[in-house]
Amino acid sequence: MSKTSVMSSFFSPVPPAAKAVPSRLANINAKQKTLTSVFYGGFGLIVLLVVWWLLTVPFTAPNSLVAHFAPVPSLQALFALLGGADNMWLHIGVSLKRVAVALILALAVGVPLGLALGRSQTLNATLSPAFQFLRMVSPLSWMPIAVIAFGIGDRPIYFLLAFAAVWPIMLSTMAGVRAINPRWQALGKSLAASASETFWQITVPAITGHVLTGVRLAIGVLWIVLVPCEMLGVTAGLGYFILDTRDRLDYPALMATIVLIGILGFLLDGFFRSICQLRKTA
Repeated sequence: MSKTSVMSSFFSPVPPAAKAVPSRLANINAKQKTLTSVFYGGFGLIVLLVVWWLLTVPFTAPNSLVAHFAPVPSLQALFALLGGADNMWLHIGVSLKRVAVALILALAVGVPLGLALGRSQTLNATLSPAFQFLRMVSPLSWMPIAVIAFGIGDRPIYFLLAFAAVWPIMLSTMAGVRAINPRWQALGKSLAASASETFWQITVPAITGHVLTGVRLAIGVLWIVLVPCEMLGVTAGLGYFILDTRDRLDYPALMATIVLIGILGFLLDGFFRSICQLRKTA
């Protein structure tokens, strides 16, 4: 065999089958990690269910008030509510609409503020103390002022929810602007890119991941603040329904609504977490 043929065979490209082996191994490892996380997560939920049962069944009388909050009657009430009892889907839709509107408002305010604060050190030094002060004030403490300013209905709820959600979005956007590689901006200038081209081709792609992270954090805050906000004299929503079940002494339905709020919040967080992961792998 000639020296040329030996060298050519030595430096010949790797067969496709050999290239596919690492990718298959990576897919197998990813599936194993997913199954492991699902297993441990399911085990944790079972432990939580057992603790719930221990706190409400073994050490209480069958007809006591605590027994109404036990897993069996609560889950039975949950299935009944999901089946359409008490117009539960209407309450869910109203609550989700309020979250969506507040999130849009928070994005409309938080993203521009984050862009401005991230670009200007002077503006950041001027406004940061005021924003940090406002951020530390609980959104629920604004309830009386919101009702006085906006009246009874959805408008004070939109204000309170947007006020709670704007801060993580603003801070995440500002962090994204500051994390932009200066070389990218220098490259844009060297290519004679206009301000709008620099913004849409460099700034927006660079901060998208940070904004999505801020949105995910904002969703968590929104979902926590939503229930007490819906106790401001409205006639629909999950928070209103909790008060309604309390007034009707329907304690299994009350506990079922609490469980439902946790399930919906878990699904919302999982949805935005998957979007963030898809953004990272894209």
